[in-house]
This record gives sequence, structure tokens and C-alpha cells, in this order.
Amino acid sequence: MLLARFRMAETCAETCVVLDGKLIAEKVKSEVKQQVDSFIAKYSRAPCLHVVLVGEDPASLVYVKNKAKAAKKIGIEGATHRFSSEVRRADLEDLILHLNRDDEVDGILVQLPLPAGIPEQDVLGLIDPIKDVDGLHVINAGLLSAGRDALVACTPQGCMRLIAEASVKLEGLNAVVVGRSNSVGKPLAQLLLRHHATVTLAHSRTRDLGEVCGRADVLVAAVGSPMIIKGDWVKRGAVVIDVGINRLEDGSMVGDVEYEVARQRASVITPVPGGVGPMTIAYLLHNTVRAAIARKNRQVRPYA
Repeated sequence: MLLARFRMAETCAETCVVLDGKLIAEKVKSEVKQQVDSFIAKYSRAPCLHVVLVGEDPASLVYVKNKAKAAKKIGIEGATHRFSSEVRRADLEDLILHLNRDDEVDGILVQLPLPAGIPEQDVLGLIDPIKDVDGLHVINAGLLSAGRDALVACTPQGCMRLIAEASVKLEGLNAVVVGRSNSVGKPLAQLLLRHHATVTLAHSRTRDLGEVCGRADVLVAAVGSPMIIKGDWVKRGAVVIDVGINRLEDGSMVGDVEYEVARQRASVITPVPGGVGPMTIAYLLHNTVRAAIARKNRQVRPYA
């Protein structure tokens, strides 16, 4: 059954499993759709997600379009609120506070990055943590760090699902996460710790980064720098999860890992594109339904 879910890649010395993120994301969406259908049957309305988009960043426009399309496909309702990059901060804040008060809205997502001059943390801090489907509010981050129930950032959840689908038992393994962002590196380190891995959180300024990576049984690259992780740094037999999505001048897309060389050494690896990326949207849908169910069950303020 495991082999049926993955594309297989032969190397000179061994077989490397290339995780098909698109296929696994569809599996997650199918699971979430069942939850959506149950929610509608029970409450006579669909879970509802509202997305706030500021500016004309091309990547953000694509991401938001794909998120809305995926939500609609499985029955999640909602809307996208678009502002120009010249929006008054007060108008943006008023919208978020309005969505907080609207009992029919289950999830709020502010698409990042925001234009210069709009402090991201101030805006994210206005979102009701129970509706924070991106998992970036400081309360959700704190709950995760404390080992309590919280809405968790989508990409780290996707990474953990990919690892689980590869039947990797994390207990006792050395896991290295390269990247310390609030959206990926830090929450992913917490999730790996919950599964009893020994975690090192490294970054682009880590001394002897190659040596640190070389100790990893599980190596996650989340820096946002093309092929910063050299293939020959990868420990033979390691699991490699590449979160990076970088577009080169020639228009091609690469990850943070030197893929072709790394694939010859790893036992499991994610491609770019088609690896972690699809999982992020799948877990946004997961978080939206989870928030909706929690609110209906009055499990809405574990931090109150």
C-alpha cells in the first residue's frame, strides 16, 4: 500500500521514495470534505473562510485564487476581501474586527506578505485566535509551545503528514530544521518534539551548517534560498523535506535543497514543485473545519 501512494525513484545504490505531495494533499482534502459534509448536515450551514488580500503581489494573487478554488471544491464557503497597497491601516483593522464579530465566519486568513508600512504582527494580532486558521497568532504559537491544543500553522502540519505517510517513526531520531520562521521553522520544531525527535533548529547563519545537516535523520529545509542545502550534506538514508519554493531567473522553480544529488543519498525526499506546496492548502482547509467545529462545540477559548 505504501508503494502505491508514491512515485519511486531509482538511484545508483538504493531506492529513494519521492513523496507525491499532490496525491497526499488530495487524500487530506477528501478527509476534510467528509468533515465538511458532516458539519453541514449537523448545523445547516457550511464552514466559512474569509481571506484578506492587500496589494498586487503576483504570488499572493495565485495563492489566494488557489485557496478559494480548493475551499469551494470541498464545500467551504467564504469570501476574499481585496485592498490596494495604499489601504488605510484603520480600514484593514476595521474589517478584521468585523470578521471577528461575525458568528458565521469560522476562519480568517490575512495573506502574507503585507506591503511595506503595514506591520504584519500588529495585523495578525487583531485576528481572534479561534479564527486564526494560519496559526500565526501569538496565542496559538504559545499554546503550541506549551504542548496545548491550538490552531497550528498549515505548512508544518503538511510536513508532518508527509513524514507520517512515509511511515517514518520519529521517536529518537535526530531532526534538523533549517529555517526559523514563525510560519514554518519554529512550529515545525515543536511538532517534531511532540513526536519525541531530538530537534536542532538551524538557519542560514548557523556555523558549519553542512556538518549540522549531515547529522540529520530527518532534514527539513525552510530557508527560502535556492539550493542552500547541498546534496552531499544529506546523510545517507535520511528523510528530506524541502519547503523552499524559489523561482530562478530562467523561470524554473527549485527548492532549498540540491535535489538531484540529495535524491541519490536520501531514503525519502519531497520534490519542488509538487511536494510540500499542495499540503499547505490542504491543511488550511483542515484548520478551517477544525475551527468551525471547535466554535460550535464551545471549545473556543482554551486560553481564556
